[in-house]
Amino acid sequence: MKLHKESKGTLIVAILFIAFIGTISIYYLQIWSLVVLIPLLVMLGLIFWFFRVPDRTILDHKEEVIAPVDGKVVMIKEVFEDEFLKEQSIQISIFMSPLNVHICRYPVSGDVIYKQYHPGKYLVAWHEKSSTVNERTTIAVKSLTNHNVVFRQIAGYVARRIVFYCNVKDQAKAGHEFGFIKFGSRMDVFLPLDTEILCKIGDKTKGGTDVIARMKE
Repeated sequence: MKLHKESKGTLIVAILFIAFIGTISIYYLQIWSLVVLIPLLVMLGLIFWFFRVPDRTILDHKEEVIAPVDGKVVMIKEVFEDEFLKEQSIQISIFMSPLNVHICRYPVSGDVIYKQYHPGKYLVAWHEKSSTVNERTTIAVKSLTNHNVVFRQIAGYVARRIVFYCNVKDQAKAGHEFGFIKFGSRMDVFLPLDTEILCKIGDKTKGGTDVIARMKE
């Protein structure tokens, strides 16, 4: 199983912690140390599972909007996007549990025209206000269909580290990685009002492959 590069620090700390606690447990508890060791090894296994990098075939896309993350669609509504677009948009929000793959992918192909990091609070990621008050990033891409598309990584109650690798003037390719969020979190995508929405609330998405909407030139 391939692991994401963001796993390195977390795994080193987790392995050292488990080795330390395990050594003490074996020394003092002997056979009863299994009561301590088994939960710790399960926790380590979950960390490995969280940082997995799935093998997926990423296709070329022009009009399609691709699910940026693995998760569950929790919101589809018309909102006013007030940071970059400054206009009414369709917001699609996808919530990621700690068991989901947390690689963040471009939802559309085009050119990166805006990026901004915002420090903030840590409300639970499915809370509607988390889109504007939580720690988050905002990225905008001028799509191949000549639309401005905004998408936002949002930290949740557990997620305390957002990573994004893109820069303004980078070429965005739908389905390809641009960042990562550690543990539970959310992604919002803001699309033009005339976008054809192809997902519904409650749908489970597979980042990089599932088509959630379509924009026409």
